[in-house]
This record gives sequence, structure tokens and C-alpha cells, in this order.
Amino acid sequence: MKTALVLRHLGFEDLGVWAATLADCGYEIAYRDVPKADLSAMDPATPELLVVLGAPIGAFDDDLFPFLGPEVDLIERRLASGKPLLGVCLGAQLIARALGQRVAPMAAKEIGFSALSLTEAGEHSPLRHLGDWPVLHWHGDQFDLPAEATLLAATDHCPYQAFAIGPNVLALQCHLEADADEIEDWLVGHSAELVAAGMDPRAIRADAARFGPRLAERSDRVLREWLEGVD
Repeated sequence: MKTALVLRHLGFEDLGVWAATLADCGYEIAYRDVPKADLSAMDPATPELLVVLGAPIGAFDDDLFPFLGPEVDLIERRLASGKPLLGVCLGAQLIARALGQRVAPMAAKEIGFSALSLTEAGEHSPLRHLGDWPVLHWHGDQFDLPAEATLLAATDHCPYQAFAIGPNVLALQCHLEADADEIEDWLVGHSAELVAAGMDPRAIRADAARFGPRLAERSDRVLREWLEGVD
């Protein structure tokens, strides 16, 4: 079987609905919990796929979270290998950082369900399967767009929501992987952030129930098509 190495920062921010997609596409999933893992001992070119998941920390918070330096080094080496790399939220921001870009706080956090605005390139990418269906956003930072990247999507609050570099690198600010059936873990785990942002968990819970089932189907199609196109 092919191996998908998944860098996870927080227990409940896992592959979610994408775990079944990867398994169905012939991938054996191997998680590495970044805060405890020895990243320097990993060969980033070995797995067929590397996935870097999200976390409620900043991409340049090395002083607070020293594992970020080795993680960025691993991502840089993965990029140099040319093999498939998928980043979600913090993962996408770390890819941008590895490519020399700035990652900085937005004017306000973007939390909750809303649709992406796809660029022309996005309309011809796997993200086309999302259409105008609302997706889950949960971030307060945004990246600058790498020079070699193709912008795929934006929102009113965040002009750089997703980018691709060739067929093998996909970076997403939004959480297409999140399982709406597990939204309580997110609401409890990020409860302090929700309070600070003035967000009502009841609204997010209701939207997860409303949009989650069809979003899972669309997210599955996004990942399948991207995996089919990787080199």
C-alpha cells in the first residue's frame, strides 16, 4: 500500500472525513503527533503523500513552540523532493512560510461556515466540486501567496484561501477534512478562542448539521480528484 504520513498537532484536528477517502484510494495512514515526534529523524521523501494538518498557533511561533523549526525544515525538504504535499490551515501556512512568505494575523478571525469564491484556476481545479457550498473556516492568520503558486480561492475576509503549485502541492486555509459529526470536539477544544472571538458555538453546531453531510461528499470528490492528478 501507499503511505500517507500525516503531521498532526492537536488530537481532534485529524484527517476527519478524508481518512476514509485515503483508505479507499489505497493509502495506509500513519499519524505523527508533531509536538512529541522527532521530526529530524523522518525522511520526508519516503511516504507517497505528506499531509500537514492545522493547529491554533502561529506559523512563526517558534519561540513558543520549538517544534515549528524542524517541521518547516521537513516541509522544505518535502517541497524539494517534488512529491505530493497537502497542507490544511496551519499546514498551508507552514508551506507558505517554507516558500519564504509572510504569515500574519487577519483583521478578524474567520470562524464558521461560508462558501469560497473560486478563481478561474480554482474553477478548473479539484475545488470545483465545492461549488458554492459552505465550508468550515477556523483561522486567524493568513499567508501571502508564494510567487510560484496559483491562487485557487478567496473569501471576503481572506484573499488567499487556497493555492496549488503544479499538480503535487495543495494548500488550503479552510477545513475540508473536518467531520461535522465530530464538531463538538472542535467547539470544546477551541471554546476559549470562540469566546474571545465573540462566536456562538450554537450557530456553528447548527451549520455543521445543515452543511456537513453534503460537504463531506464534496470534500471526498476534491481529494479523490487531486490524488488522481498527482505526479
